[in-house]
Amino acid sequence: MQASDVMTATVISVKPEMSVRDAARVLAEHRISGAPVVDARGRVVGMISEGDLLHRTELGTLTEGRRSWWLDLTSADHDAANYIKAHGRTVQDVMTAEVTSIGEATSLSDVATVLESRHVKRVPVLRDGQLVGIVSRANLVQALASITDEPGGDASPSDRDIRAMLMGELAGHKWAFAGRNIVVRDGVVHLWGSSWSTDSLRAMCVAAESIPGVKRVEDHTEPYQMMPGV
Repeated sequence: MQASDVMTATVISVKPEMSVRDAARVLAEHRISGAPVVDARGRVVGMISEGDLLHRTELGTLTEGRRSWWLDLTSADHDAANYIKAHGRTVQDVMTAEVTSIGEATSLSDVATVLESRHVKRVPVLRDGQLVGIVSRANLVQALASITDEPGGDASPSDRDIRAMLMGELAGHKWAFAGRNIVVRDGVVHLWGSSWSTDSLRAMCVAAESIPGVKRVEDHTEPYQMMPGV
């Protein structure tokens, strides 16, 4: 799946010249926590979120008196930026100007990486520099919830195929049991042998349950016993 498969195409946006209070009303009325800032030419020039509106002079939520010691060592530019954030009247004063965007064909894996690494909740989707959608963390959760439990297609994999896919999934994992301790019969995976820990056993079950065609997993294992004197 890619960004175009899960993105919200009808995007609520604000203008850079809009007042901060009007932008707050847009977020509140549409029950969203953030929005892209789009200029007259349709370009995304920033993002505004609830976090940009937390410390405002109107709310009495300024934190100027609780600065960390290292902030005192920074330049006056930092204080100036904080002042603008707290007192600025327009969206362009308080918005986050550095925007990370993605394309419609960006894979969901890459989208998740961007959201996590950038510590953001949403990312705009652009086509030829123009805003065509937005993907949020909620969109990814909704995509996961929409996935059906049953694999597509009428043909069910054979027991041999299931075992081969499971062995491939387990390859390289130190917690995996030896191959001879896995038996598949009529779509049921039987785990035999000794398990090193509860986590290793659960990991084995999760791996088996994720293989198409597996009906259930039966655990016949015993806890690993350390030999005396070892």
